[in-house]
Amino acid sequence: MQIIIAPARKMQVDTDSLPVEQLPAMLDKTEEILKQFRRLSYEEAHRVWWNCSTKIAEPNYRWLFQMNLRRQLTPALLAFTGLQYQYMAPDVFSERALNYVRNHLRILSGFYGVLRPFDGVVPYRLGLGDRLQVNGYHNLYQFWGSSIAKQLASEDTLCLNLASHEYAKAVFDHQQESQRIVTCIFDQVKDGKLKQATTRAKMARGRMVRFLAENSVTSLAAVKEFHDDGFVYSAQHSSPDQLVFIRQKIQN
Repeated sequence: MQIIIAPARKMQVDTDSLPVEQLPAMLDKTEEILKQFRRLSYEEAHRVWWNCSTKIAEPNYRWLFQMNLRRQLTPALLAFTGLQYQYMAPDVFSERALNYVRNHLRILSGFYGVLRPFDGVVPYRLGLGDRLQVNGYHNLYQFWGSSIAKQLASEDTLCLNLASHEYAKAVFDHQQESQRIVTCIFDQVKDGKLKQATTRAKMARGRMVRFLAENSVTSLAAVKEFHDDGFVYSAQHSSPDQLVFIRQKIQN
């Protein structure tokens, strides 16, 4: 079983805590993206980063021209510091858990394509949904095409989807015949209806990865045993390709 998660906008440099084991498998395509980025003026680059302020855009633009894809690398598992990664807490994983994610966890990326946990990366600001045109392709979904889904399918036929829609789309749109994708959904009851618990869902995805790693989970039956922060599996609301976890009220 293979687990896919999304990256995070917030990143850090950590060259000491864990070793980098290899370069990203799709680095040649990353180099194409970087070359295109460097052709843009600041105004054009800022339009790609459509949802960020000048305060964020200016240092990121300068960084594009300093970036070296082979030096001062951080293992991908530690490079991202968003909410999901905070609740995953990979910096305190046991050796057993680290070995599990090495074999089963993959991080999807608009810049790198597919990342293994110990692939060396540099900080970057680029989401799959950002408006960058590369080599005549109108967007990054077109640029990556089927390569992300094929890379994942070449490693395992069962894919547990813990990624956001922005990233899972790159796999679903090019799902391979041999590939089965099962999505985990984290809902809560609000006004008598099931609704996605957006912030709680990010936290739950991180907790789910930790649960899978600590218990060396390799079957969907074992995935269903996840229960944390009030979330429990609901067979009633689930289907073969969707595992629904509903957050119950926690009594103080």
